[in-house]
Amino acid sequence: MTKNKIEKESEKVKSEKPISKKTKKPKKLSKIDALKEQVAEIQDKHLRLKAEFENFRRRKDKEISGYLQYGGENVIKSFLPVLDDIDRLSVAINNDDIKVDESISKGISFVLNKVDKWLGDLDVQSFGEKGENLNPELHDAMMTKADKNHDDDQILDVFEKGYYYKDRVIRHAKVIVNKK
Repeated sequence: MTKNKIEKESEKVKSEKPISKKTKKPKKLSKIDALKEQVAEIQDKHLRLKAEFENFRRRKDKEISGYLQYGGENVIKSFLPVLDDIDRLSVAINNDDIKVDESISKGISFVLNKVDKWLGDLDVQSFGEKGENLNPELHDAMMTKADKNHDDDQILDVFEKGYYYKDRVIRHAKVIVNKK
């Protein structure tokens, strides 16, 4: 830089008043710039609102489809204790623990077969049989016993069967597990 330019710059700096951060005023925008900024703000709000509504719609669609797909789950869950009682009665009758007329035994077997068919039509399957290996995602180990004739973590007895409804576990099986 030349000497004259330096002098002009220094005079310019001296004549300007320092602006503090507190009193600094924003630049005044022309009306067109202000309107452009306002339009950009409104467009941004619109896009965000549109995205939020799309997310809401997807959540509701998923929720409604879940209700339609698994709508009978609560009814089935409430029926399972009754089924367990009928099943226990059937086992007791077949083990000759209770002496009953043969027609009653056949009647209970008939009812159980109908219930099993009905549950099969609803896509409900039971699990948790003796001899299976313990799966913590499907079985609740209520007790452990030591039996040398069985493998470790093998189910020795079943308190209550577990049930799937479509692809969901609606009740875990309650079992006794072998631990050596």
